Amino acid sequence: MRGLKVHTEEFTIRTRGPFDIVNITGQVRAIVARSGVRNGLAHVFAPHATGVLVLIEDEPGLRADLVETLKRLFPPDAPYRHPVNAYSHIISMFLQPDRTLPVVDGELVLGTWQSLVFVEADTHARTRRIVVQVVGE
Repeated sequence: MRGLKVHTEEFTIRTRGPFDIVNITGQVRAIVARSGVRNGLAHVFAPHATGVLVLIEDEPGLRADLVETLKRLFPPDAPYRHPVNAYSHIISMFLQPDRTLPVVDGELVLGTWQSLVFVEADTHARTRRIVVQVVGE
């Protein structure tokens, strides 16, 4: 029986402000390639209380639809009790800060039109950490 390999890397991204969407698919694919894992899982985690990871078809119209939907569901100007950024925290309660994706034959598996993106839910531009752990054989 072969042992499992665990490879962990992290990188940072800079967001431009609230509801900015940053495609991180390329960075995650590169980490999977460097990991040497042929078959397993890639777990991607954003260790932040006000940012989320989403799988989308990364095209301008859908980006705009995503932002409009988030603002409609979680209005930034609603009368929240938490000061300044309650909607930011609530978005991250409903959408995940992590995603687990399969790795098959050394490649990250995504659907034809799928991309992995980080969505900034906070009120201003931020530097965000993304942790990727690839586990497998």
